[in-house]
Order: sequence, then structure tokens, then C-alpha cells
Amino acid sequence: MNPRETIGFGLIGTGMIANYHAAAIQALAAGHNVRLAGVADLDGAAAEAFARRHGVPFHTQDPAALLARPDIQVVCVLTPSGAHLEPALQAVAAGKHVVIEKPLEITVARLDRILAAADRAQVLVAAIFQARFSAGARAVKAALDAGRFGRLVLCSAYVKWHRSREYYTGWKGTLALDGGGAVMNQSIHAVDLLQWFAGMPAEVFAWTGRRVHTGIEAEDTACCAFRFPHGALGVLEATTAAWPGWERRIEICGERGSVAIEDDRVVRWEFRDADPGDAALLAAGGTGGGGAGAPDQISHRGHQQQLEEVVHALRENRPLTVSGREARNAVALICAIYQSAASGSPAPL
Repeated sequence: MNPRETIGFGLIGTGMIANYHAAAIQALAAGHNVRLAGVADLDGAAAEAFARRHGVPFHTQDPAALLARPDIQVVCVLTPSGAHLEPALQAVAAGKHVVIEKPLEITVARLDRILAAADRAQVLVAAIFQARFSAGARAVKAALDAGRFGRLVLCSAYVKWHRSREYYTGWKGTLALDGGGAVMNQSIHAVDLLQWFAGMPAEVFAWTGRRVHTGIEAEDTACCAFRFPHGALGVLEATTAAWPGWERRIEICGERGSVAIEDDRVVRWEFRDADPGDAALLAAGGTGGGGAGAPDQISHRGHQQQLEEVVHALRENRPLTVSGREARNAVALICAIYQSAASGSPAPL
């Protein structure tokens, strides 16, 4: 792509998360020659209201009309999780690069259809996992890659969040469109970080249940045990029923060091062999707003960093931190968790 060419973004879906994409694209606009060129939503009134609110020049209730526009090169698919497949395939067929909110889709078979179509069309697929772009997460990954932990011992994630009864309306908490509950929707960022840090487990054993939100189809609480190929063990604790909601926490413990991050902030960073930069990590703090108590508490900064990487990938052929194939791991792991919970037996990966 010509570096001087404006990259036009289009959004399919104008729900809550679309506001973060719009803010991220508009924050990138001046310095990166990008623009939010259009939005589509099956609810035409919602599309019009969103366009007016964000100053978007084109809106439609027909995704095909958005995809036909030559000034749009990248389409962000922001529909409910279990409705990502169809607009993603339509965008790929139109020759557009695709950015999809987490999860890519709610089953491995459905997301593999997207990846296969993108391979045939030779277009880019990126998945939104903005937690990987925080300073804390990148510091942990760098320490792991440098071998500072030695042999890993325990690798665990904790997502003890709160969602109100009113949150579970419409498609939220349904199996067809949410794909699951506290694990698939709220804990997927923690699951992605955990497998990015420690690798994919070889085996999982899980239990799920509904402790408070008993009217939904999916789980509001889960506990999972992991066995990793390198010998380490770990757990995932996940809920949307714990008031008031605590920060997402990831712990990586090894023979020569252990760390913990809460949302994007390093809260424990201890190694047998100290490094001059260690103290700065603990003092740095974070951006805050991880969504523990409500989904609208997050910042658009992570989306901005990830969409900026997409722009660089298109213009400079740089690799993506979270390509579609990389994002597949989190869905595969969560599906194994659900398989184990349903069967009452361990599930291999």
C-alpha cells in the first residue's frame, strides 16, 4: 500500500464497543493519514445516530453498501460475537482487510472459515486483544523470552468481575451469540495473555456454573485447571458475579522469579537476579480502567495501539502481534474449557 494513501476504516456494528474503535481511529487520523469513512448497522437509526455522534460521513443499514465503497480498505467487525462470521466473510469477499473484536468467533470451526477465506483473498485478519499492548504485559513477555523465570512452575489468571442484572439483556449471556459467559466474554483477554506468556496448555479440567445470574444460558462462574507441556500447572478463576469486581490478575511464577500484573499494571516483579530496569516497572503504574465493574470502564488507548499496528502492517508489511491465527488460540482453549465442563473429564488441546 502506498504510504501516502489514506486508509479508510469502516465499522459494521454500532454497539458500545464501536465507540472505542471510533475514538481510536480518530486519535490516529492526523498522524497516520487514516479516517473513519463509514458505518453500517442493521438498525438504520442506530447507524445514523452513531455517525452523527462521531462525525462519520457515511452511514447505512446495508453492510453491502459499506463494503462497496472504494475509500474503505479496513473493516472492523463489531457485531455480537456469534455473528462475526457472516460480515467477516462478506468483507473478505469484497477485498477488505478485517479487524474483528474478540473473540474472532465462538467456535474454532467458524473462525477457521474466516481465516481460510482471508488466506484465499490474501487480506489481513487482525483480532482485538488490546491487553497485549500494555507496558506490563509486554514487560512480562520480554522477561519470559529472555529466560529470566527459569523453569515455569505456576501460570494462572483471575477474572473476578461484576456485571449487573441489567447487563444481561439482548444477546449477552446467550450461547448462540455470546458463545459463553464469564469465560468466553469477560475472561478471554486473560486467557489470551496466559497462553501468550506460558504457551497453550496440553490439558484442561474445568467446572462452570451459574451462581448469581441464574437466568442466563451461559456460565457466570468457572474454575479451570491447566497442565502445560513444559510441566507447569495453573488455574483460571472467572466470574461476573463478584461485587464490586476486582482487577484482572495474571501470575507467572518460576524457579528464578515471579511476577503479577493487575490489568496493565505490574504489582509484583521479583527475580533472583535483579535487573536495573526492574524498579521502574513497579513504579510505572498503568492506564487503569480494565472493566472489572462495568464494560464501559475501559480506555480506547489499547484499541488505538492495536489499530496503529494494523496501519503499519498494511503500509510497511510488518507482522501483527495478534493475527487471526494467533487469536485462534484463545478460542480453542476456551472451547476446550467448555468441553471439559460439559463432559466432566479432562480435555486435551
